Amino acid sequence: MSDSKNTGWSREEMAKKASEEIQDGFSVNLGIGIPTLVANYIPKDMSVMLQSENGLLGMGEFPLDSEIDADLINAGKQTVTVVKGASFFSSAESFAMIRGQHIDLTILGAMEVSKDGDIANWMIPGKMVKGMGGAMDLVASAKKVVVVMQHTDKNGNSKLVDRCSLPLTGVKCVTKVITNLGVFNVEEGKFKTLELAPGVEKAPFN
Repeated sequence: MSDSKNTGWSREEMAKKASEEIQDGFSVNLGIGIPTLVANYIPKDMSVMLQSENGLLGMGEFPLDSEIDADLINAGKQTVTVVKGASFFSSAESFAMIRGQHIDLTILGAMEVSKDGDIANWMIPGKMVKGMGGAMDLVASAKKVVVVMQHTDKNGNSKLVDRCSLPLTGVKCVTKVITNLGVFNVEEGKFKTLELAPGVEKAPFN
């Protein structure tokens, strides 16, 4: 157990750190929650197309109040902006794009990630969910999967675990995890610490 919820990087700092995974020319899908903030930290001189499962390629930053258009939303029903060259299409075409492995990078949240790269992020038993969303397709098809999340749950237990206890979204698909405590690679059945947030001496694992 470790009370690390309010330690280390903020949500914005985690998103900025995750933006470093994006390369010029990438097509990227951002999950709900902290990953959506990554759009605000993509360098202006970089050509990146953000893709949304509901049928949008070319999302921009979150809009100012004066820029809000209720017809422009992402898969999480948040209003967004679009960049020059953006395109709109059906969700069927969007998932064909995902399943056809045309997405270079997926950045999403999770409730657990195992040392083998398994991810659980779509449901907690006993709690009603409306559906699994597009996460299962994304983690199975994206060329690289990065998770951004708080390091511990509300009880202080590490969400980086030996084996996921929650229903899996995907198996052996996560390559990197960014939490409020640090940055970790998933390598050869273990978590490798690449960087710790300022003030953090050690990150707990369950």
